[in-house]
Amino acid sequence: MFDNIMRVRNYRYFWWCMGSIVVAVGVFATQTSSNEPANGGTWQGLVLGVWAALLIVWLTLLGVRKRSYRFRLGTVQDWTSLHVYLGVGVLVVATLHAGLQFGWNVHTLAYVLMFAVIISGVVGLFTYLSYPRRIADNQQGQNRSQLFGELYELNQQGIKTARSCGPEVQTAAISGIQRTAIGGGVLSQLFARDLSRFETLDGVQQPNPHQAPLIDLVSKRIPRADKHDEVTALQDLLVILCRRQAVIERLRKDIRLQGWLQAWLYVHVPLTAATLTAVVVHILVTFIYW
Repeated sequence: MFDNIMRVRNYRYFWWCMGSIVVAVGVFATQTSSNEPANGGTWQGLVLGVWAALLIVWLTLLGVRKRSYRFRLGTVQDWTSLHVYLGVGVLVVATLHAGLQFGWNVHTLAYVLMFAVIISGVVGLFTYLSYPRRIADNQQGQNRSQLFGELYELNQQGIKTARSCGPEVQTAAISGIQRTAIGGGVLSQLFARDLSRFETLDGVQQPNPHQAPLIDLVSKRIPRADKHDEVTALQDLLVILCRRQAVIERLRKDIRLQGWLQAWLYVHVPLTAATLTAVVVHILVTFIYW
């Protein structure tokens, strides 16, 4: 993915971005020869402002390009690579447009929102460069549906085996299997919160994070078993519970990684819309009161 995004056409768009920055710095530098301090109201500031505004509008069109399968001007890879590089370049152009002058006003608000969009984009780039490989390594050739299928089979085996154990283990194991929590709300998915529980023989619910307390209970019961058949059943149950634990942890990790892979968009896209709105207001206020 790094090759596909950052090295498209032998870093062509990196050099485009650097060229854009050099030209912007050159335009900004011409203000030093005048008596008026650098600001967005000079002709240089206006040129840089229009340039930055056009870049921001173009950057928002990537989502449209991804859905335009008949579009002939550049591939999605080209657009994505240019989006990444110019997304950083527009920060330089906009900063030069402002003449490094900021205050408590709508103009600075537009700049701050644009900066937040760029930061969220950098976070998104990091997730897309690193998370797909981590997801593939975690899945080990199995997709999420297959992992849930394996967990279902282990659950059935675990319940069946638990019925051959003593009342304490049977109650704890069956309730622990039935009360295993995977996924949940947004925070539970993103931070892999484990709200699993199991029930003791006297009806008290105990937390069962990572299935460790239930596994510990079964393993401690093995030396105290009275019958050989029960020992065998406890050992079989322990193997099943340990296997369940591994599958459940892979599922939680898969959900967490997939969640973070998508979550940044729920910040990036609204911030982009807010930035466009603020830029329009900035332009209107500038020309009304200029």
